[in-house]
Amino acid sequence: MRKKFEKIYQFKISLKGIKPSLWRRIQVPEIYTFWDLHVAVQDAMGWQDCHLHDFTIRNPRSHAKERIGIPDEDDEFELGILPGWALYIADYFSRKNSTATYLYDYGDNWEHAVKLEKILPRVKETKYPRCIAGKRACPPEDCGGVHGYGEFLEAIMDPRHDQHKDMLHWAGQDFEPERFVPDKVHFDNPRKRLKFALGMDDNL
Repeated sequence: MRKKFEKIYQFKISLKGIKPSLWRRIQVPEIYTFWDLHVAVQDAMGWQDCHLHDFTIRNPRSHAKERIGIPDEDDEFELGILPGWALYIADYFSRKNSTATYLYDYGDNWEHAVKLEKILPRVKETKYPRCIAGKRACPPEDCGGVHGYGEFLEAIMDPRHDQHKDMLHWAGQDFEPERFVPDKVHFDNPRKRLKFALGMDDNL
């Protein structure tokens, strides 16, 4: 991937079905692939990247909706998912084509609304990607999706709940559902994550 870039894409990522709203605002280089964006979303949200994912977005040339993520070699379900590491966000996102859906964990089915808010000039001496804002903590992995997360919150917020201690122990005693600090977000190297996920080499 080329390292030189002049523009920054600012996205708001909102987890669907959660109230009050749970969201992140991130800024990424224009040269990002969809895989790179996936890693940035995972890190900003607080997910652990241990499940499958895909983006659904309209192709601005064909006007057809496409799914972009990790293709299934057998594709027995005929999902037709395109490889995220081969497609660039700048070829899809624009002010006229500003929205996508990001699905994480096909079991818990976490849907995120992805909205391109701005295309900005790069600020010198600023490290990208970065998270500049957000609200509320990420749900724990494998908690059962939106419905399961609601039940989890009921349990940890009520000391009299029969699962209160078990859920606190499972999630960690320091879990605070309303707490999120943008400055604490650490962004991983997307290439290293791809090598880890797919076993690909440095010649990718």
